[in-house]
Amino acid sequence: MLIDGININYIEYGKKKGQTIVLLHGWGQNIQMMDVLGQPLKNDYRIIILDLPGFGQTSEPLNSYTMEDYYQLLNEFLINLKIKKPILIGHSFGGRLAIYYASKKEVEKLVLMGSPIKSHSKSDSLKVKFLKLCKKIPLINKLESFAKKHIGSNDYRNASSIMRETLVNIVNENLEEAVKKIKASTILIWGSNDKEALMEDAKFIENNTPDTALIVYDNASHYAYLERLDQTIAILKKFFKESK
Repeated sequence: MLIDGININYIEYGKKKGQTIVLLHGWGQNIQMMDVLGQPLKNDYRIIILDLPGFGQTSEPLNSYTMEDYYQLLNEFLINLKIKKPILIGHSFGGRLAIYYASKKEVEKLVLMGSPIKSHSKSDSLKVKFLKLCKKIPLINKLESFAKKHIGSNDYRNASSIMRETLVNIVNENLEEAVKKIKASTILIWGSNDKEALMEDAKFIENNTPDTALIVYDNASHYAYLERLDQTIAILKKFFKESK
């Protein structure tokens, strides 16, 4: 699918006439990182997972992007697929995008996993912090080959100037006001040891949205949803089956 000069790579599977779940991966990741959540849900839901611009097999934006740019692209993507009121699941940067989208459009339900809403560091090098984050992805199950191939590789170290500028734009955008506009029923899944999305961010979301539950995995990292994958899937299934 071509949007804004960007060739969007995505996969679609599951129940054709079911409620649509759209999964949004984190920075530097791709479809594979969210497919482990999509597969167990495919019997009851229509699953859509895309490589966000600049990652996986989706081309980079022609100019540096902001959250508004990513939102506009996601919105057009969903319109093209005739999707209204999706269930959104986002991890990290994907969660930030889900917050931004849900602040502007109706969503059926919202799942945010380790999703920072503002920068907590004024002095750290963004690039160094990003590379360290990328190396923390656990080597588990189907993701092992992906992680071995990509984590810590030159793909990250040699990020283009456009994507470096985009990273700076994204990290420095404060989403507190966007959070306050969310109306959808929301689940937060956080690791108690998450150093990238701090617990204060989770608490802010919980305290500033009308219907939100915070679930904390003890001794889990920024990739808590992967480290406790079976638990995460069970939580999602129960949450999605609950009436409004």
